Amino acid sequence: MYFGTRNDEATSFRLLDIFVDAGGFFIDTANIYTHWVEGYKGYESEALLGRWMKARKNRPRLFIATKVGFEIPYYGVQRGLPAATILQECDTSLRNLGVETIDLYYAHCDDPNSPLEESLQAFDRLVKAGKYAPSVPATIRHGAWRRRAGQAGRMAGVNSAACSSDIRTSIPGRVQAFPRRSL
Repeated sequence: MYFGTRNDEATSFRLLDIFVDAGGFFIDTANIYTHWVEGYKGYESEALLGRWMKARKNRPRLFIATKVGFEIPYYGVQRGLPAATILQECDTSLRNLGVETIDLYYAHCDDPNSPLEESLQAFDRLVKAGKYAPSVPATIRHGAWRRRAGQAGRMAGVNSAACSSDIRTSIPGRVQAFPRRSL
């Protein structure tokens, strides 16, 4: 997502307006977007989306997803999913987006180095604090890790992983529409 970087603010706002006017409502971003573009540091996409939602006053019509897990070198954010990173980056994303609640908070990558129970408990804390709306706390990409997350979540008494960032909802003839907050 190059909103706020390669796509300037006016162009980004126009593209987002066209998307919403056409019936779109699911907007996916990440804290790292787009630190890899020369001259940018990360968080630019979330911040632009926050300015756009504020200007358009359209937050109630949108489903906002964002992710955590990859490194953001400029800000010293390390790759991984330890609880402290999940919690801190959620607060940063909330500020950047200018919202009180994120509809879907993804783990952008798997983290074999952080205890899975710790990561799941951090996502669960966010749900209980009302910072993250649905009861689907993590994205798990790989089958074995997904199974471990489900087992760990049950053992820890928290919500376990239930969605994957590699799901495609734009396959012709197979588009799945998700009403706001009903995942």
